[in-house]
Amino acid sequence: MENTLPFSNDAIVFGILMLCLGIVFFTENLKGKFWTTFYKFIPALLMCYLLPAIFNSLGIISADTSKTYFIASRYLLPASLVLFTISIDLKAVFNLGPKALIMFLTGTVGIIIGGPLAILLISTFSPETVGGAGFDAVWRGLATLAGSWIGGGANQAAMLEIYEYNQELYGGMVLVDIVVANIWMAILLLGIGKRKKIDKWLKADNSAIDALQEKVQNLSEKITRNPTLTDLMVILSIAFVAVGVAHLGSDVISNYLTTNFESVSDPKSALSSFGSGFFWLISIATLIGVLLSFTKVKNYEGAGASKIGSVFIYVLVATIGMKMDLGKILENPGLIFIGLVWMAIHAGLLILVAKLIKAPYFFLAVGSQANVGGAASAPVVAAAFHPSLATVGALLAVFGYVVGTYGALLCAELMRIVATQ
Repeated sequence: MENTLPFSNDAIVFGILMLCLGIVFFTENLKGKFWTTFYKFIPALLMCYLLPAIFNSLGIISADTSKTYFIASRYLLPASLVLFTISIDLKAVFNLGPKALIMFLTGTVGIIIGGPLAILLISTFSPETVGGAGFDAVWRGLATLAGSWIGGGANQAAMLEIYEYNQELYGGMVLVDIVVANIWMAILLLGIGKRKKIDKWLKADNSAIDALQEKVQNLSEKITRNPTLTDLMVILSIAFVAVGVAHLGSDVISNYLTTNFESVSDPKSALSSFGSGFFWLISIATLIGVLLSFTKVKNYEGAGASKIGSVFIYVLVATIGMKMDLGKILENPGLIFIGLVWMAIHAGLLILVAKLIKAPYFFLAVGSQANVGGAASAPVVAAAFHPSLATVGALLAVFGYVVGTYGALLCAELMRIVATQ
């Protein structure tokens, strides 16, 4: 079938994405009153996400035909994690305390109970929306959402295999996943611009986060230098050699586990996510960065390692934005509404617990995104607060992979019970 997109060549698509990023960064630094006011309310990161979404929605580019997201998530994301992590103070990360983990687990619980509660609420006035029989039953499709929103793609695939949802209807669930998760990510990014007000309302204690940022800042100021061509080449070498090692390790480990352990190779198994190459890719890249942080390699932060990492992250953000089709929001209103109610329950529980334990907005946003967005977007949200915090997002997202299938199984069984009453 002939491609009807105006631009399907990835070189052109990448050029359009870079144009979006260039426009955002250029206008954000203009001193005019309009732009200053605009970016006061709309964070630059959100615009880097929305502009590609607009191009996609207009049919100019499409994530369905482009490989740019795959390249950004498989090459640039692990590279950025290495560059962000080489200057990390691991002790200071652990000094963040248990609130990060509490908020992550709260987000997980919010997804687990949100699905069945959404079915119960919507069945009171629109039972046909949450109905269906046999393999067409809506709860089976929603089980795949639970897998995606607690762990990621591998967990989502496992849920599809376990509950055998009708493949012809599965596209509708994928649409709900993309639309609702992206709307929620946009809201979280919007909140970053208001984080001081939110933290004040939460009565949050930011001292541990501030201490971590200050340590990284002090190290950076102490070793800052004008980068030479040699510095930049060595930084890129460190990043992409690490990415190569991470890919090699992930291939070897995932192949070994899927070949030798039936519980990993069986898509219906709760341990199948350990066969995901992406899980091991992110885990190994983060581990390499942590190990390098104990060596003199950390001094490359002074030559701009985290700035180069930030460039990679913003490219990833643009490719994630390109997956959002604003025109499809109302395509399947019933299913989208289920997803929105579900996400609202997840958000409400996070806000309640954050208020009770006085957790900063950072822990709320990253704890949520480590569940809903997984390893591809949790570091993005974390780095939006400060590059030194990207590692926290990556570590929580890796944890999400581990608990994803188990949490999704529990959620699916609860949805089955309420849907078949």
